[in-house]
Amino acid sequence: MQSAPMQAWIGFLAFVLVMLALDLGIFNRKAHVPSFKEATIWSCVWVALALAFNAIIWRQMGQFKGIEWFTAYVLEKSLSVDNLFVFVMVFSAFGVAMKNQHRILYWGILGALVLRAAMILGGTALLNRFEWMMYVFGAFLIWTGLKMFFEKEDEEENPSEGMTVRLFRKIVPFDPDGGHEHFLTKKNGRRLATPMLLVLIVIEFTDLVFAVDSIPAVLAITRDTFVVFTSNVFAILGLRSLYFLLAKMMDRFRHLKIGLAIILTFVGVKMCLAHWVKVRFGIADGTLIVFSLAFISAVLVGSIIFSLASTKHQGGSP
Repeated sequence: MQSAPMQAWIGFLAFVLVMLALDLGIFNRKAHVPSFKEATIWSCVWVALALAFNAIIWRQMGQFKGIEWFTAYVLEKSLSVDNLFVFVMVFSAFGVAMKNQHRILYWGILGALVLRAAMILGGTALLNRFEWMMYVFGAFLIWTGLKMFFEKEDEEENPSEGMTVRLFRKIVPFDPDGGHEHFLTKKNGRRLATPMLLVLIVIEFTDLVFAVDSIPAVLAITRDTFVVFTSNVFAILGLRSLYFLLAKMMDRFRHLKIGLAIILTFVGVKMCLAHWVKVRFGIADGTLIVFSLAFISAVLVGSIIFSLASTKHQGGSP
């Protein structure tokens, strides 16, 4: 289902391209470690832009679409935070210096936008063509949420030893000493991939895995491709600045994963029962969306507060 005209799509994509060009071409031309102040400012800028866009949606498309967009944004933003834990693990496993992480994340997010656009279009097409896929997606989210809830930290795979890394090194000519400043290097007349390109591939694959969870979750809120895609984009674009803002205190969010597991399970149950609840109790879509927003926000904020309170002795000031 699509409610936005083609001009809206063109205008939004043009805005994204301009912001990405300004980001890497002007504000971050030189590799550097973003300061806490810089990361805070950019995090606030992206949130402010997201809220301004939400206001435009509210004004142009109505209150219901405005609430849908904000709920989808909050959900995607909360689920994307889990990516940050993996980013820390990946960069640590491959020994990537902080000053080189920004550029890798930039290109990683650019690739993620393309991959997620394809997945969103595919997911909405499946749901609109086969209504029963809603129950498949819902069951998958419930399974993912329960798996995340009971998963232990020591069960997580080392990113530098995963199947993606082994396959990459087997297929692509690789220079292990190529560093993390360029994607390709030239050695003995041959073009070779560097560890920087390998890390980028791992980041892309990781985001793809997370998108398999997050996109069905957002599709449980709305099937409007414009709402799903734009909320996803704003959540992703602010991810790099949020990473550098929280990177030094990620170990303090030890209970956040439990909150995300509860959110995924809730969204999966909602996806499976939404039609029955609306028919049986006559509850309007708007009421379900508002309830979903309230529940997701409460769980997210609660898990963050509980995490920070239980790790207060660790400090964690950047």
